Amino acid sequence: MLKNILKRNFMFKKCLSVLLTAFLVCGMFSGCNQKDENTVVIYSSSEDFRNEYITEQLKERFPEYHIRLLYLPTGKNAAKVKSEGKNSKADIILGLETGYLTSIQEHLADLSEYDTSNYLEDMIPRNHKYLGWDRYSGSIIINPKMMEEKNLPVPKSYEDLLDPVYKDLICMPNPKASSTGYMFLKNLCNAWGEDKAFDYFDKLAENIYQFTSSGSGPVNALVQGEAAIGLGMTFQAVEQINKGVPLEILYFEEGSPYSTGGMAVIDGRLENKAVKDVFDFLANTIVYKDKENFCPEQIFKDQVNSTPNYPQHIPYADMSGLENLNDKTRLLEKWRF
Repeated sequence: MLKNILKRNFMFKKCLSVLLTAFLVCGMFSGCNQKDENTVVIYSSSEDFRNEYITEQLKERFPEYHIRLLYLPTGKNAAKVKSEGKNSKADIILGLETGYLTSIQEHLADLSEYDTSNYLEDMIPRNHKYLGWDRYSGSIIINPKMMEEKNLPVPKSYEDLLDPVYKDLICMPNPKASSTGYMFLKNLCNAWGEDKAFDYFDKLAENIYQFTSSGSGPVNALVQGEAAIGLGMTFQAVEQINKGVPLEILYFEEGSPYSTGGMAVIDGRLENKAVKDVFDFLANTIVYKDKENFCPEQIFKDQVNSTPNYPQHIPYADMSGLENLNDKTRLLEKWRF
């Protein structure tokens, strides 16, 4: 009997110890609901290599703050903020598509106090709930070496891509899984009308090697020699070109589809000095460095693109309605692949 009592006492103390440890860990780290005033949480939808650079810059500038940058894909980022509302664990939202930022604007702080005079007009939102972060475009990218080996003609239009000679040699992001893919779909819907655009993609599917789940998929397929033509992201193609990969960038009459991203603050968080310091640094310094080093397409009036081999005077397409998420949902319901 004494043995059983001692055993129960031991188990009680062990459980108490585990609970006490959990309580202490919760107090030490920001994984629990509370966080101290020197902790800043950023939800970012930018690429990993950009996030790594941003984190390094922030930690170097603010060693006194505990800055946590968490990557979340675009859709999940917006959904998480929408579900958490103004009680979100995030303080700052970074690199989120402007359409999604508009959809969660009720949870975002007013940024009217920030100077937007250097932004291009189409990068300034009427609601003043976010600041511009980036613009990234799409293009037709080819692998000239593979084209030559297979004796393929260089396409000069979207219609040319329907030629059976390109069967299983074209790669495109799936609009249902990739914002890059949706850019191309929306571009042609605007240029041709929905019926003609969807009829076109139904025919193009006959020549598609793969509808990829990510925007980087087509460029990766070109680099690996799995496709000869890709509907992909321009800055990723340039990155590979500057590494010595023989790719070529083309534009058709309908122009270059593009999307824009922004940065925002959860409503009420600018009252925290750490959050305001970090956001000010992002808005006044990091956004410029990001354009210089990673995504150089123009969002500022005085911006100069000095990236080697980057296309100049990009013929941007009509992307009217890109930020309309209801329209996006409706169009994607019609997508069959």
